[in-house]
Amino acid sequence: MKKLTLFFLSLLACGLAFQACDNTKTYAEMLEDEKDAIKAFIRDSSITVISQTEFYRNDSTTDVNKNEYVQLASGVYMQIINKGSTNLADTVKANDQILVRFSEYSLMDKVVTVSNLDYAEVVDEFNYRVTSSSIAGQFTQGFMLSYYGTSVPAGWLVPLAYVRDGACVKLIVPSKMGHSSAMQSVYPYYYYIQKYQIYK
Repeated sequence: MKKLTLFFLSLLACGLAFQACDNTKTYAEMLEDEKDAIKAFIRDSSITVISQTEFYRNDSTTDVNKNEYVQLASGVYMQIINKGSTNLADTVKANDQILVRFSEYSLMDKVVTVSNLDYAEVVDEFNYRVTSSSIAGQFTQGFMLSYYGTSVPAGWLVPLAYVRDGACVKLIVPSKMGHSSAMQSVYPYYYYIQKYQIYK
């Protein structure tokens, strides 16, 4: 009986030791870390967040001088620096090829992770697809294709409803609207999209 008691106490001690060494975070904890990283970036960057109601009231624009970003229903924060072409017909349409100049910054690691801004010979390109129920993008060339695969982050597609050819935006993209790696790691990213250009 004494050996059996000792055996169970040993098992309990081992179990507690393994539990104490387990640093794996739950998905809920990772989401909380993501939320905290986004809040810290907004605070540290002196960003003024406006509602969608204010955004629409201001003709779907953000005041760059006030460092305004609109928080959209998708969870994406967007600042429109330049809406692009003044020709209202220059909107992005289904099956358009879009060329993008950008940089990606990890809000968790606080470092630029991918950028084509310093490479004149490199441009990222994706095909914009629209169905009756959804929109999507598929990379056909560039750094994002090499790093993350063919799927365009959903957060990159959000601005296309508000801008035209040649637009420039800044985005804070939560993991659920990001690329596959962002979703897997629950990492939010900040993007400076220097230009969305329709390839003609």
